[in-house]
Amino acid sequence: MDIKNKTWSLGGLLLGLLLGILLRSCVSCGGTAANGTDDDSEGDAVWTCSMDPQVKQPHPGKCPKCGMDLIKMEKGMTPASDIDPDAVMMSDEAMALANVETEIVGTPSGNKEIRLFGKVEPDQRQQQSQSAYVAGRIERLFINAVGDHVAKGQTLAVIYSPELYTAGQELVSALGTSQQVLVDAATEKLRLLNIPQSQIDEVISTRKVSPYVQLKANTSGTVVRKMVEQGDYVRQGQSLLQIANLSRVWAIFQAYESDLPFIHRGQQVQFTAEALPGETFTGHVSFIDPVLNGQTRTAGVRVELPNTGGRFKPEMLLVGNVAASMQKYADEGVIIPKSAVLWTGRRSVVYVKDDVEQQPTFLLRQVTLGPALPDGYVVLDGLAEGEEIVTNGVFAIDAAAQLDGKRSMMNQ
Repeated sequence: MDIKNKTWSLGGLLLGLLLGILLRSCVSCGGTAANGTDDDSEGDAVWTCSMDPQVKQPHPGKCPKCGMDLIKMEKGMTPASDIDPDAVMMSDEAMALANVETEIVGTPSGNKEIRLFGKVEPDQRQQQSQSAYVAGRIERLFINAVGDHVAKGQTLAVIYSPELYTAGQELVSALGTSQQVLVDAATEKLRLLNIPQSQIDEVISTRKVSPYVQLKANTSGTVVRKMVEQGDYVRQGQSLLQIANLSRVWAIFQAYESDLPFIHRGQQVQFTAEALPGETFTGHVSFIDPVLNGQTRTAGVRVELPNTGGRFKPEMLLVGNVAASMQKYADEGVIIPKSAVLWTGRRSVVYVKDDVEQQPTFLLRQVTLGPALPDGYVVLDGLAEGEEIVTNGVFAIDAAAQLDGKRSMMNQ
């Protein structure tokens, strides 16, 4: 029994060994043929990642960085050995996925349209405050409301003033002493209180003093501000009314600091007023505020206007437009879209396309920006006319550079 089992075991072993040799021979033949075919067709092929062309393998598979299927690199896509080590290469598939767009930069041309918003204000040089020369109570007020017109010398109010009464009594007392020095001093005190000479002469002749004084208008114009009411007590020097001559007014527009380099004195401004629809007015810049508003980051731009018939009223809203020529920037730099610029806080960078390589290749470059345009910037240094830069998908290219440890906006 044992001898018989050993015989069968030895026979099975010999038969398995023979079958293994035969199978190996067949596989070897088939494998050699297959490998020979593969070597002929793909022996020199290279597989790369469509999102990261820096990944290269001699066989298909998954990208070790992003897990995407590797694609076969076409002939001519292999970069030259002397390529800049900081260059970012992308395949056509990656360009499409990241929606990368490029544009050739050019020099400034045409005009920059600047939109301004403002309002009408009185001409400050033709505006005066009407103040009280004596302390007291406003017994009568002849100005009813803002907008009233007054003429120079017109009586605006009557003030009851104990101070005035005391000063008049001092003059009467001085007249009783027959000392001209005291009379002159008391008279001068009344003059300093802006008492008319006629009223002083009346005190001298009648020896009677009145506690009332009339407040006269010191200019002609329109009341633009009223600070008191009849019956109010006022202090000496307190402002009661503000009077402005509105025959000329100012149009004050607010310009953002980014637009100030394009606005200058003498420049024409076209504007419209909401209260005067269908009409367009023209003026010229006469003054630009030298100090910015710290909250709005704007500066006032003044246009002086004649106001025949009083059509322009203070606080009237205006919308202006300035056409600034870009010709003076033609010799200073080129224009690029705002979407092409990456800000790093202290510097600005763009990605420039390298046309030497067949595969899309981009290099980071720092630039110096000039004035801002509605949709772009003037580049003063770092780019030349005719160069091609990335205008869309810049962050995708920069992200690829960061992943590969190359120069980027964050580690430059």
